[in-house]
Amino acid sequence: MRSRTANWFECKIRYEKVQEDGLQKKVTEGYVVDALSFTEAEERIIEEMASYISGEFKVADIKQASYKEIFFSDDEMADKWYKAKLAFITIDEKTEKEKRSNVNYLVQAGSFGSAMRAIDEVMGGTMIDYVILSIAETTLWDVFEYKKPESKPETEQHG
Repeated sequence: MRSRTANWFECKIRYEKVQEDGLQKKVTEGYVVDALSFTEAEERIIEEMASYISGEFKVADIKQASYKEIFFSDDEMADKWYKAKLAFITIDEKTEKEKRSNVNYLVQAGSFGSAMRAIDEVMGGTMIDYVILSIAETTLWDVFEYKKPESKPETEQHG
């Protein structure tokens, strides 16, 4: 399990998809990309989806995600994405009162239980006291991380 912090954007793609019965149906699917701006997010999702969708598609919606960190799994069975809300518990030194701050995460897992275990695995390595407030399965299909463009080899100059 690894985690990655970035500016994440949720993008909705609308296109005609061939169903199992062979008929075409207009569908809207959600994906996540990491990008620095809405413009870059749109560019990135179009680039990523072009290799998966034959035919026309449109970006129906883009919104900034409510989470900054995603927990990725290497498990082949981890085919779902769960949104998890955690409360971090700290003690205010002046008032000695308990203070909670809520943080959202996106977790890749195969089931509700494995999402919970993934959170405990990642958060267990920290010194922060936390409580899992909620875990909910999302309708997201995939997450596309930023990859550095491959550098082009310099051309030899003859002279």
